[in-house]
Parts: sequence; structure tokens; C-alpha cells
Amino acid sequence: MPLIPAKYNKRLLDRQEELQSLIIDTKDNAATVKLDQTSVGRLSRMDAIQGQAMAEEVKRRRDMELKRIEAALTRIIEDEFGYCLTCGEDIDLKRLDLDPSISLCNKCAV
Repeated sequence: MPLIPAKYNKRLLDRQEELQSLIIDTKDNAATVKLDQTSVGRLSRMDAIQGQAMAEEVKRRRDMELKRIEAALTRIIEDEFGYCLTCGEDIDLKRLDLDPSISLCNKCAV
């Protein structure tokens, strides 16, 4: 594939940095909710627990995206970027433009 992954490398590194910053900034949102009813009412505690669960899910998704980015950066280093991990065919450039961490072609992604 006549693909110059430099632009994808920069996008991946920028997104990686952004995600790492977001994870650090939102770390307190997933902190354990105190169960002291004298300081917080029951409904407020339920809201806090729900907020904690949502923050944990957001962190899980960010961690997964970071892993996909790290794998894509490794593929760039190993000169395997732009090829489907399943069938080895070229991944459509439009697909890579949408998300450079994509590792499967259209056929294999279905």
C-alpha cells in the first residue's frame, strides 16, 4: 500500500495525549461514593452512584481506545499499518481517515 502513515501517526499521538489528559482530569469522578446519610441525602447518594458508574464506563472506553491507538502506533513502527489484521488486504483510506486506529477492512469488520 503506497501509504504515508505520518499524518496518521500524528493524529494517533495527539488523540493518545488527549485521552491520557482526560483520564487524569476525570479520575476523581469515579471515586467511591461515601455512604454517610448524615452528610448526603439518599437521592443525592443515588445520583452520585449513578455518576460514578457513568464515569467508570467512560474511563473503560477511553482505556480501550488508548489500547487501539497503541496497537496502531506499533503497526506503524512495524510497517504493517493500513493492512487488515484478519485478511491482510488494504484498509480503505476513507476508513483510516475516519479512525486511524482501525485494524480491520470493511469486509472483515462486519
